[in-house]
Amino acid sequence: MAYELLFRQTESCRSADIQNPLQAGVEVISNTLCLGTDWLLQGSQAFINLDESTLMCDFITLLPPQHVVFEILETVKVSPVLVARIQELRQHGYRFALDDFVCLPEYQPLMPLVDYIKLDVLEQPPAKTVEIIRHVRTLFSGKLLAEKVESREMFELCKGEGVEYFQGYYFAHPENIANKTIKPTQLTVLALMNQVRACEDLKQIEESLRRDAALTIRLLRFVNSASFSLAHQVHSVRQALTVIGLQSLYRWLSLLLVTASEQATMPLLARTAACRGRICELLASRQHNLQIQDELFITGMFSLLDALLDAPMATILERTPVPGPVAEALLHRRGPYAPYLNLVESCENQNFAGIERSANILGLDPAEINAAQLQALAWADGLALA
Repeated sequence: MAYELLFRQTESCRSADIQNPLQAGVEVISNTLCLGTDWLLQGSQAFINLDESTLMCDFITLLPPQHVVFEILETVKVSPVLVARIQELRQHGYRFALDDFVCLPEYQPLMPLVDYIKLDVLEQPPAKTVEIIRHVRTLFSGKLLAEKVESREMFELCKGEGVEYFQGYYFAHPENIANKTIKPTQLTVLALMNQVRACEDLKQIEESLRRDAALTIRLLRFVNSASFSLAHQVHSVRQALTVIGLQSLYRWLSLLLVTASEQATMPLLARTAACRGRICELLASRQHNLQIQDELFITGMFSLLDALLDAPMATILERTPVPGPVAEALLHRRGPYAPYLNLVESCENQNFAGIERSANILGLDPAEINAAQLQALAWADGLALA
């Protein structure tokens, strides 16, 4: 009926070694999109584990709801925010399962919202398993799934108690699927994100995509996945851009930006870079035209490129044409854009003297700076970069 898709750090791993649950979730989603749900699942559904941070990300809505069931891990804390998020996703057609369910009162608000409850039948004696199944049946009208079924005896026992679905070594062992696709460079992704954000002509965005074979392949796979329910296959970048639209394209690129590096710090760096760019742009909105606002966005966004790409800023900018004032600020902290960059860095470091100095140069008051920071953080959260 379904496969459970799990994250493994390397092909030889047989168990999870997850330092960053968000990164693990993003990797599973990214690889599923890249490999294509049609090829990977072959008509079956995918059960995908989600911790709280991944559940709140917009990335998960890139997956086709008719093919996935989101497993809410037992580590997720039940809260009104969680309930509201599940209700929101259910309105979009997504289904849910409770993983490693235990009969505690705090989980009862979730039971009407999920389609499956997964019961670990290896944790207790068979008689206790029967007791648990019967108790859950009095509270839950959806489907039960017995996991860690390792013998025919346990399978027959659960089946006799009315359990509909089964998972475990008795049926099959997990299979590792290594994602062999080439990951697009962060530099290309960042450049495309800025093009999309500036709402450039689709022909220019198309040309940028066509120059990167890895991006082209991944875009076509994504657009041809079940997410878009197309009557005919899309075979060109131009068709794909027409189908996906700029908003979904930006979100998809944001996902690639997060997953284009193996570094554990990558999501945080990407989010910080996005915040910097947005703050610089917002602070300039009252005094400068759109072109300068765009250039200040690039200044803030690109200020972490050396960390993102693990290369000297001068080397990166040799291959990345940027306006003169942007380069001057990034390389030498000089020119008209430098005070904006100094200001956002001072805010991050809580350098109050630096904040005051830069604010005076720019003619900004504390209320404007606070408002820009809050708006930028909300915007970055909307992109789900961290």
